[in-house]
Amino acid sequence: MDKWVVRSSIFLLFIAMSLAFRFSLNPEGKHFDSLLTCQNNNNNNISSSSYLKERIVELANDPHTVDWMKKIRRQIHENPELAFEEFETSKLIRQQLDQMGIAYRWPVARTGVVATLGSGSSPFVALRADMDALPIQEMVEWEHKSKVDGKMHACGHDAHAAMLLGAARILKQLQDTLQGTVVLIFQPAEEQGQGGKDMIAEGVLDNVDAIFGLHTVHRYPTGVVASRPGEFLAGCGSFKAKIIGKGGHAAIPHDSIDPILAASTAVISLQNIVSREIDPLDSQVVSVAMIHGGTAFNVIPDSATVEGTFRAFSKKSFNALRERIKEVIEGQAAVHRCTCEVNFTGTEHPIIPPTVNDARIYEHVRRVSIDIVGEGNVELAPVFMGSEDFAFYLDKVPGSFLFLGMRNEKVGSIYHPHSPYYTIDEDVFPIGASIYAVVAHSYLSNSTRKLNSYD
Repeated sequence: MDKWVVRSSIFLLFIAMSLAFRFSLNPEGKHFDSLLTCQNNNNNNISSSSYLKERIVELANDPHTVDWMKKIRRQIHENPELAFEEFETSKLIRQQLDQMGIAYRWPVARTGVVATLGSGSSPFVALRADMDALPIQEMVEWEHKSKVDGKMHACGHDAHAAMLLGAARILKQLQDTLQGTVVLIFQPAEEQGQGGKDMIAEGVLDNVDAIFGLHTVHRYPTGVVASRPGEFLAGCGSFKAKIIGKGGHAAIPHDSIDPILAASTAVISLQNIVSREIDPLDSQVVSVAMIHGGTAFNVIPDSATVEGTFRAFSKKSFNALRERIKEVIEGQAAVHRCTCEVNFTGTEHPIIPPTVNDARIYEHVRRVSIDIVGEGNVELAPVFMGSEDFAFYLDKVPGSFLFLGMRNEKVGSIYHPHSPYYTIDEDVFPIGASIYAVVAHSYLSNSTRKLNSYD
């Protein structure tokens, strides 16, 4: 009897331990079947995501798609149009969208085009490309040289538009797999610093959860991409100061109030802002580039004007620098008995805020870039003093901006933007189109999975 009791006790203890062990692996309210299903779903999601990335890269590198992107880019390049004059460029983009059966809204900000793909419901992710040219005479001798005197695509906007159309073509073929909506923004007037602002004013970011943009650069070799989280490109502003004195004969300066002297001391004092008032680790720039005053060598003029630019990487520094410029010019004018008018809101050169990448979207883009070009070809970029009106979008929604390297000595793509010799290595087109498409597709998939996990 005692042996039977002992054996029974041991058996019951074993059962209890087994149940306790199983319960520790299976929280209350869950079933093992559901855990296995969840694990299988995760594996399926990873497998599906990898397949779609590979499929997008395959479609981007299809010879017909590559040739088509080159053809589009070359058509745009031959017929460059300046800010808010991109009528034929816009028409060409709309024709391509019509042929693909992609819906769009036009005109937006006069010449812009905004297309949509996918479910028409949230989440929404936007992809942006600019499309305006520059008032530069092209000096590159090639088959598709600019046909318009004094105008040239010398900043890669023709390539950006072609690559975004390439992404549109790819995503259209995968439309049934889009778990949300992709917004394609073809923007005018980036070079004027006004296009992005005007597009936003007309609602292009309505419902948009995230945005991505890129720019071809000669700094990195073809196939290398670079970006950074947080502050990336500087904010850019311009100033124009009119210093008003009292004109008179240069032989009797005591009867005049000399605005030339006031302007000269203002220029010197402005240089002291960065060299003596700014932390050397907080990069900022103040440059005076234009001075106008007087019409004769022996006449003191009534007024003189001073114009220049200022740049900084944080909004706080940018705004503080702007205020200090105003104080210095007004102070020097007053010291020399002059008055002045300082203007920061010129229509030709509007203020552009710093380009600040959202850390989360930056990381998403970085991982996508690694999948496409390999980890060794994805670099952490330094901050740049250049500016981009993509910053206006980043002021409104989280997003990230990327540099797409295209330096290739063999094809001559070694010149900086705005050079009359600026050349594009068209081998970057499949890379750019792939990054555009995968960033959007995977963002929607990841966002949908997160939303479902909260249900």
